Amino acid sequence: MVVEDFISYIGIQKRYSARTLQLYREYINDFREFISPADDGEFIKELKSNAVRGFVATSLDSGLNSRTVNLKLSAISSFCNYLLKKGLIESNPVNKVPRPKTSKRLPHFYTEGAISDYLSSSIDDGDFFALRNRTIVLLLYSTGMRRAELASLCLSDWDRGRRVMRVRGKGDKEREIPVTRELESMLSRYLNEMTELYSDNTESRLFLTDTGQPLYLSFVNKVVKDELSKAPGFTGKRSPHMLRHSIATHLLNNGADLNSIKEVLGHSSLAATQVYTHNSFEQMKKIFLTAHPRAKKGG
Repeated sequence: MVVEDFISYIGIQKRYSARTLQLYREYINDFREFISPADDGEFIKELKSNAVRGFVATSLDSGLNSRTVNLKLSAISSFCNYLLKKGLIESNPVNKVPRPKTSKRLPHFYTEGAISDYLSSSIDDGDFFALRNRTIVLLLYSTGMRRAELASLCLSDWDRGRRVMRVRGKGDKEREIPVTRELESMLSRYLNEMTELYSDNTESRLFLTDTGQPLYLSFVNKVVKDELSKAPGFTGKRSPHMLRHSIATHLLNNGADLNSIKEVLGHSSLAATQVYTHNSFEQMKKIFLTAHPRAKKGG
């Protein structure tokens, strides 16, 4: 099928992640189901701007938000560009369809105080899983890495001599993130206990599940949620991505420049990092209005 040919193409040539391939397949097949063609030939023939507009309208009417619809349009557009390159269509119909407007959402983050209080709390001696979970949370916060990046870490990715962690991000791009003294100490303590417990760690993974298997994404989610649920000060969603938002905001608030934060987070463009400047501004505005003598008096 032409859709599977496209998925194979972006997987091999573009080196998209398995998660992206899954979403692209799902989104394009949603569009195909909307058109309901008899075969590939009819599907390609029906790839017109009117069909895309109808799909957008139906998706919005069904309750999907603008962001999700735009993600679907991006997948369909990439598929059409592939067909265009193959000479199967004459133009990309998605280019003629206006994208639904999305409202800008500021990324939420945890306060530095909440993070500090959690990391300062004690761990029971001899509780290896508690130590592992604390190390996972500290690593996510200290480095700002994504949950999938953490799950794929191997023992060799930590360069102790240079004090950096090698991370493979989106598009299999590798970057290096500095390791703080606090994280270095926690990792050393954790690994000393890990090597005794998991001597048969044949894949040399940095983290394993309770049963000694490689980490999976929902396991990382559960660890973060369980850990932060035990501590005060963590309101709203408790997730690995919130820790990523938090360190980015805290770095900016403490004087780090955007380019440095961009490199640490593995963003492909500065625009993705600039959203954190809004958080910094909102914090500054709150402090200003609280401290300003005229603001206090309603002036």
